Amino acid sequence: MSDLYNDRKRIVITGLGVVCSAGRTIDQFWSSLAGGRTQSEHAAATTPSSIAMTPGVADFSGTIEDFPGVPDTKRQAIRKGLKLMNRETRLGVAAGQQALADAGTMGQFDPQRFGVCFGADNVSVMPEDFQRGITACSSTAGEFDFARWGTEGLEQIAPLWILKCLPNMPACHLAIINDLQGPTNTITQRDVSANIAIAEACRGIRSGELDAALVGATGTTLHAFSLMHAQLEDEVAGNVLCRPFDKRRTGSAPGEGAAAIVLENAQSALRRGAPIYGEVVAWGASSCVGSANRTGKSEIGRTSADGRDTTRSRSCRKAMASALRQTIRRAGWSPANVGHIHAHGLGTWQSDIAEAQAIGEVFGESGPIVPIVAAKSYLGNSAAGAGMLELVSSVLSLKYGHLFPVLNYEVPDPACAIRPVVDCDEPAGTSFLNLNAFGRGVASCVAISTWAA
Repeated sequence: MSDLYNDRKRIVITGLGVVCSAGRTIDQFWSSLAGGRTQSEHAAATTPSSIAMTPGVADFSGTIEDFPGVPDTKRQAIRKGLKLMNRETRLGVAAGQQALADAGTMGQFDPQRFGVCFGADNVSVMPEDFQRGITACSSTAGEFDFARWGTEGLEQIAPLWILKCLPNMPACHLAIINDLQGPTNTITQRDVSANIAIAEACRGIRSGELDAALVGATGTTLHAFSLMHAQLEDEVAGNVLCRPFDKRRTGSAPGEGAAAIVLENAQSALRRGAPIYGEVVAWGASSCVGSANRTGKSEIGRTSADGRDTTRSRSCRKAMASALRQTIRRAGWSPANVGHIHAHGLGTWQSDIAEAQAIGEVFGESGPIVPIVAAKSYLGNSAAGAGMLELVSSVLSLKYGHLFPVLNYEVPDPACAIRPVVDCDEPAGTSFLNLNAFGRGVASCVAISTWAA
């Protein structure tokens, strides 16, 4: 074994945290997945009947009561910070605090060698933040006067409102609350952010700059502006069902959520007797956008005979295939070493075909054999948050030894020549690839295995 992978360079997962529509603790989350329950079924099982839960929405009020297990020394700081957190940030902070508590790392490391790296979306500005200013500049007939905005409208906006809307706020709040003084980074690459955040943190640990890092991601496609962007960039289902790889799929389903993990070098985890959920073995990322064709126009946007945009799908296929190849090569694996793949599983017509083709291209004859899971069938698409939720769900599959079925997968699509899991008894194997993509032709992948000393 090369020095790159000795115990000082090996990186393990020692803490997990989640907040999403399938649960706001690790136990609730796994119970929903293992039981094959949708987000609405989970809500019905965990929410008083007097409260109506929207599918994809986390049972999370965002108050201090939704931060269980936080030490008393941290609760006051969190309570004060809530005033400057929007919902996405609160979800991320809650998941991060869970992961830290689960890992038991506080007080175990030099704060200057403990970093934070979080994935986030382009956080939406909420219309209500501007309501008072807009009202001040509007006539009784409801007509808005732009000329009055600078003198009458701006003074009605809360001075610190912008701090709610910055994508680096989850990482910043978690670092400040927990006195984590190492490098604090934010990755804003939409759906591929989580895997890239893991790669960034792992580089810090392998370089010797860090001993440990809190890594997570948070996001939503439920807010009006977030949903609008999703509708502009992808097919969004007219109903709330996400049907990854099913021939009847109609698009992604909106959702929200956050998840976090604690990474540390294996040597320190073994020394302090920490439980090890798995090892981060390798990672990869790729960008493959269309180039200009002979007419000088970008290839992205070309359509097939039936009107579908095929070129964007091809660029995503190439990006996903490249990310898979990089990760497998860096891990020193062959396709036969992969226990299962956690697919992006967006549920759109184009993305699912592109992903299935990428898996087939890389895995060859093993493509139709390797088990495929897709947590978006339970949770909807929380954009940046989805990748980390998916990774945590597969880590739990390794822990418990079995996978969870892909919900709503009933009619196979011949264009998706892969094998989505339909049985709760399907073995998880001892390793998996977590694959994510974004429709502009970007993909990321992380390889995780069970720990073997």
